[in-house]
Amino acid sequence: MKGVVLAGGTGSRLNPLTRVTNKHLLPIYDRPMIYYPLQTLVEAGIQDILIVTGGNNAGDFLRLLRNGKDFGLKQLNFAYQEGEGGIADALRLAEPFAAGEKICVILGDNILESSVREAREKFERQQDGGLVLLKEVPDSERFGVPVFEGERIVRIEEKPIVPSSSYAVIGVYFYDGTVFERVRRLKPSGRGEFEITDVNNSYLFEGKLSYEVIEGGWTDAGTFESLWRATKMVREKVLIAEEMKLSATSAR
Repeated sequence: MKGVVLAGGTGSRLNPLTRVTNKHLLPIYDRPMIYYPLQTLVEAGIQDILIVTGGNNAGDFLRLLRNGKDFGLKQLNFAYQEGEGGIADALRLAEPFAAGEKICVILGDNILESSVREAREKFERQQDGGLVLLKEVPDSERFGVPVFEGERIVRIEEKPIVPSSSYAVIGVYFYDGTVFERVRRLKPSGRGEFEITDVNNSYLFEGKLSYEVIEGGWTDAGTFESLWRATKMVREKVLIAEEMKLSATSAR
């Protein structure tokens, strides 16, 4: 399985921080934001990774990440998105890289505490289709929201004014090779963008979309509030790890 990190966009909700840099290069505690989704893919056992970015700071990703040595990778791949056509528009640039294989797509501002390895393994056992990750959140109206009938998702609504559930479709998606044909069939939404929710619904309407509810902390980092929340979550995890290491050393 190959991995795709989508790290484009203007980051307008984080203006003026993003006036001079790409959102995904902003710090989350002691590391740039882009480090976290990359590490999520690597911890899931994915080594072949493409980063899709754009704008005036695309070269900064290459200077920062180089060939991925800091993550134990032999090489990183890069693609450049011209304009701002939405998440699905950025994803289409990964088609030559994917070469028909299954892919794990992660949005570049997603910060997860726990591994997605089990979800990856579940999807690899799935013959075809897609798999999305869900998380119960207090502000699901900010995201794609699954509508349930029992335990089955019947549709996903994009940023609904009145959400049908408290679950959000977080920015980690697993797709088979048909995803790019689905992207080509999309029409722009009312926002003028090609929506990833429409891709997910295309799988759903064919009965080919499964889901997993993740455990552990998760947040995006696309607003000032969620940027602070991400930093706080990472800091607490680092402090706990340091305390455990110190306790283990003292016990020897």
